[in-house]
Amino acid sequence: MQGTHKSSRILQPVRPWFIVFSLFLALLLNMLPTRQWPFMPDWVLLTLCFWHVREWRKVGMGWAFTLGLAMDVADGAALGQHALAYVLVAYGATALSRRMLWFPLSPQALHVLPLMLLAQAVQLLLRIMAGGDFPGWSQFISPLISTLLWGPVSLLLLLPQYQPVERDENRPL
Repeated sequence: MQGTHKSSRILQPVRPWFIVFSLFLALLLNMLPTRQWPFMPDWVLLTLCFWHVREWRKVGMGWAFTLGLAMDVADGAALGQHALAYVLVAYGATALSRRMLWFPLSPQALHVLPLMLLAQAVQLLLRIMAGGDFPGWSQFISPLISTLLWGPVSLLLLLPQYQPVERDENRPL
């Protein structure tokens, strides 16, 4: 079967401290002053989506809600705006996780695109319902950039889980 994922490396279990570290780092990246640029990805949303696809038993909806509230406070947005969007994406990523893991990274990104667009649309709708102005269609560039970054971010977050390449002749795996 041509075009399938070629890696036959076995992944080690993810360490819980690495999940927390990656989510904290994503939160810090979201708090940079560049966050207001329309083409900057939502790092927390992208990292949450990755962990909900890969380790949905370890990263629950509570993480999405808590990080969403943290982003609401950091952005000065209506309380619950990011939280609702993050929980919806977490639910969607968890629901699609079994299907997505059968595909290589580029088709996985096609599954991630609607989730990122959904999050942006929910945040935009809540902002408008709260009385804010429509910021323009450039707000939908960020989900496209996040989708393009799905592959590199996935590979980066999977790096600590790869087993060493050296083989032990006494072990079959």
